[in-house]
Amino acid sequence: MSHNTFGHLFRVTTWGESHGPALGCVVDGCPPGLSFTLEDIQSFLDKRKPGQSRFVTQRREADEVKVLSGFMPQPDGKTYISTGTPISLLIENTDQRSKDYGEIAQQYRPGHADYAYDAKYGIRDYRGGGRSSARETAARVAAGALARLVIPQVKIRGALVQIGKHKIDRSRFDWAEVDNNPFFCPDAGTVPVWEAYLDDIRKAGSSVGAVVEVVAEGVPAGLGAPLYSKLDQDITSLLMSINAVKGVEIGNGFEAAEITGEENADEMRIGPDGQPQFLSNNAGGILGGISTGQPIVARFAVKPTSSILTPRRSIDATGHEVDVRTKGRHDPCVGIRAVPVGEAMLACAIADHFLRDRGQTGRLR
Repeated sequence: MSHNTFGHLFRVTTWGESHGPALGCVVDGCPPGLSFTLEDIQSFLDKRKPGQSRFVTQRREADEVKVLSGFMPQPDGKTYISTGTPISLLIENTDQRSKDYGEIAQQYRPGHADYAYDAKYGIRDYRGGGRSSARETAARVAAGALARLVIPQVKIRGALVQIGKHKIDRSRFDWAEVDNNPFFCPDAGTVPVWEAYLDDIRKAGSSVGAVVEVVAEGVPAGLGAPLYSKLDQDITSLLMSINAVKGVEIGNGFEAAEITGEENADEMRIGPDGQPQFLSNNAGGILGGISTGQPIVARFAVKPTSSILTPRRSIDATGHEVDVRTKGRHDPCVGIRAVPVGEAMLACAIADHFLRDRGQTGRLR
């Protein structure tokens, strides 16, 4: 199985499976001289780890990160300085229950990667899905924490803006609310609606999809490499690579197909500081594949978790028709824990383009 690496100058290779002894990543191309602590990485992993509320999988993983290479420890015993060599990060799995998957060892879960993996490789890891499991995204979050060190001037935040058919009220959008609830929801008024809705979904042993919005502020104008490595192209590619993601849009996205050119155009004036000022941001901070200096806004749709208790019609590896009912511990809405993953992938894309732009243009932004 190849293609486990993404990025050009800031390159990330993830490894490991859902029910293996550990998973992790190797970050190659991280500039030397960056100062960080374990907490700088752990704080983001803590946002993603399972078992934090009744609305996510009850698998209990501490997700404690270990840094194995690519640093020089400092006298205080807490600070690390990157050396420019590959940084290897490890996260141990401690709460696997592979026996929960024994009944589906030969069965393909509808909507899951089971059949596709078997069709391609002739073998699959049925224990939690192996590499197709959302467990793999812990390594991405760790890599994203390092990416943020490359672009400290950029503020990256994410929020859940829709669960099922229930959307937030945009007029009440408040970033300060995101950390006050188990959904990363920016609208306090929608939280009780989602709680009641997901309680019903969870008790029924079912699942539901969601939409995540990620925003990067402070991105300098000029990042992006047209024609075939546009900034929005690479952001979209990395967000689409997240497990269970089925759609990505930049700025107003598909809404642009419903409006006129007058409505869609982000008009410009000269601001008080003498610099260009946009009067709207339908483009999501990217034009022609190059950042404009506006906030970069992306959204991605996450499908419902495929592992559910409701019997679904399928087949097994021997060609027999079966009804599949998946036991184990699963997210009733995997989109919740996708929020910090989306942030991480956005950080990695911008960090990579920052380093590439510096190499091509020589500008230190």
